[in-house]
Amino acid sequence: MPLNPAKFRVKPGARVRLAEINTDETAGLDKDQSLAEFEGLLERLADLQELMYAQGRHAMLVVLQAMDAAGKDSTIRSVFGPINPQGCHVFSFKAPTEHEREHDFLWRIHAHTPPLGHLYIFNRSHYEDVLIVRVRSLVEKARWKKRYDHINAFEQLLSDEGVIVVKFFLHASKEYQKEQFEERLAEPHKQWKFSPGDLEERKLWDDYQEAYEDALQKCSTAHAPWYIVPAEKKWFRNLLIARVLVETLTSLNMRYPKIEYDPKSIKIT
Repeated sequence: MPLNPAKFRVKPGARVRLAEINTDETAGLDKDQSLAEFEGLLERLADLQELMYAQGRHAMLVVLQAMDAAGKDSTIRSVFGPINPQGCHVFSFKAPTEHEREHDFLWRIHAHTPPLGHLYIFNRSHYEDVLIVRVRSLVEKARWKKRYDHINAFEQLLSDEGVIVVKFFLHASKEYQKEQFEERLAEPHKQWKFSPGDLEERKLWDDYQEAYEDALQKCSTAHAPWYIVPAEKKWFRNLLIARVLVETLTSLNMRYPKIEYDPKSIKIT
């Protein structure tokens, strides 16, 4: 059964109810066959990124958002690890600094968007300004409500300038988060990844789910789509994301630059 990424893509303006979406779906796929397919997709993705770098007409911005412990770091290692680091970079956005807060909320984000030829990954992103900012009431409602339109306009600007924007929400259940937190606490080499403050955010689970639903509904567009990725089966999560990226880059019909010399005439002594 072939995997159809369009099934997981949020149609512009579509209603999203995360509680109705299975977090451990595998689309009926066989794990062993999928792992073999995934290895092939990784090779293809690395080749396409090199082609994009050589051509220099496009860039790609991959946005990863999720609740804590849903697997953003693991996704980055698994899907993007084989890519040449010369053209692939990861940015993790923490709480803004005092200097960053003196500017508009997109100021610090725009500074890290990819130049042509490059693939950048945002581990958290500008969407924090309609997620934690909303849930924690860090700015007034009238202000954050306008940010959906600002985000859509920002992503349209990037698209118009050659940046392909693809966004993934790693969808995991509250029970899965509990299991992941318990695993971190039980293993000394993972304890550094846990903070007691994570439990305070966990208490606001329902508020965050509502905030994510609004972001997915309001900001999935033709030029910057959101994909809701069932994240509890890591092999399926990785396969789906790799498939989306390969299909997206393949659709650009990229070509290596034409050379201005005859290779057969070159004699190296």
